Amino acid sequence: MTTICKCFDLKRDAYYKYKRREDRRLEVERQVVSIVKQRRRSLPREGVRKLMRSLDNDFKKAQLKIGRDTLFKILRKHNMLTLRKKYSAKTTNSIHRFYKHQNIIKDLKVSRPNQVWVSDITYIRTVKGFCYLALITDMYSRKIVGYDISNSLELKGCVRALNKAIYQAHNLKGLIHHSDRGIQYCSNTYTQILMKNKIKISMTQENHCYENAMAERVNGILKDEFYLDQTFTNLAHAKRAAKNAIKLYNEIRLHLSLGYQTPNSLHINQV
Repeated sequence: MTTICKCFDLKRDAYYKYKRREDRRLEVERQVVSIVKQRRRSLPREGVRKLMRSLDNDFKKAQLKIGRDTLFKILRKHNMLTLRKKYSAKTTNSIHRFYKHQNIIKDLKVSRPNQVWVSDITYIRTVKGFCYLALITDMYSRKIVGYDISNSLELKGCVRALNKAIYQAHNLKGLIHHSDRGIQYCSNTYTQILMKNKIKISMTQENHCYENAMAERVNGILKDEFYLDQTFTNLAHAKRAAKNAIKLYNEIRLHLSLGYQTPNSLHINQV
């Protein structure tokens, strides 16, 4: 050690100070990685900003002072950063004989739960082909209030999701149902259920998919962060995965747009 220090014109105590700092840094990395892995057992693709908020107490208990940049560097070093995928599958058929309603939420200020529900369908892969997840999300709280998964794009799945949402709702007064112009949502069966419950109907304008951006965003979150983008063994397997993903999304995942609250907590507190 003396010879090495002489070669680099260093003192032995300087080397040992550096080594202690390096050992400490590696120990901090080990602790951070362990804490993040524990969190990601339930939310495997949670991003850095949300990890900073959700793990704040865990870092304090471990007496770790971790900033966002430090956390980013550690996760990048250990290949733990989340990557986003792009999806391109069409589930909307807007060429049909049914009446297409106007968009009545375009300039609406949403201020409470059960004011606007947004609906959409997304595909999920199985070994034998596609199955389809119909979702109904509350626009204010971001809570998924109704869902159903089936092996076809037929109307029944959307109807079951709608009936679940209506059954669980405490108050439907003044509610607006917003969707794309897909045949499922324009069908007489579906619209009659809405009108029977005095729910107003709103739809995107033709080729204006951004008018239902929130519903599509929820689809992406379930796939990006909860592994619904994988190929499942069969419909039953996909159903179990979707049920678990939606439970975690509603009850555990923090939303930046909700002030780092969960959809469930905001929905319950505001209803």
